[in-house]
Amino acid sequence: MLSNKNYEIDDLVFLSALNHYLYCPRRCALIHIEQLWSENIYTAEGRIMHNKVDTADHESRGNIRIEYAVPLRSLKLGLVGKADVIELHRTDEGTWMPFPVEHKRGKPKSDDCDKVQLCAQAICLEEMMNIDIKNGALFYGRTRRRCDVVFDDALWTETENIAKQVHELIVSGVTPRADSSAKCKNCSMAAICLPKASKRVGSYLTTITREE
Repeated sequence: MLSNKNYEIDDLVFLSALNHYLYCPRRCALIHIEQLWSENIYTAEGRIMHNKVDTADHESRGNIRIEYAVPLRSLKLGLVGKADVIELHRTDEGTWMPFPVEHKRGKPKSDDCDKVQLCAQAICLEEMMNIDIKNGALFYGRTRRRCDVVFDDALWTETENIAKQVHELIVSGVTPRADSSAKCKNCSMAAICLPKASKRVGSYLTTITREE
């Protein structure tokens, strides 16, 4: 159940911030607070994939209409962005039901970062169109396959909670300390974040403080 609070237009954050936050709160802060960005082969491949999607307009395939780069907004979650692909499926009643499809360059992940981003898109669509959306899909470039996603209560609650945490992080203006992990190896922000160096400096300062 979404809260009754509505965010102001100036307080909206990008949908992608939810994905960044679940991957690493520090990465989210570097991008969305400090306005920093660095690209590697993985982000470049992802950008190229999204650019190909964004250059399309729309098309029809029988009972499915496909819209690309659809603008999205939710004042309840305080999010703004766009969906890679929205398929409109014709129902038995003759209406069109939106089915969001998010494109990712890699393969399915062990965490919910991609699912939360997709669910946030569905919540935006529901708010904008006053409808209920039950399903969507994630398309992964490496496997060339779709993974169906059900927007159940658990995923809705997680998405709302992550959106709230992202807003709290950005409002705080504080970038979390580095926490070196296996994720850092493939992160495009590693050269800016310097997770191992930051961790060593943090440990050194903690030691000095205790000694004093």
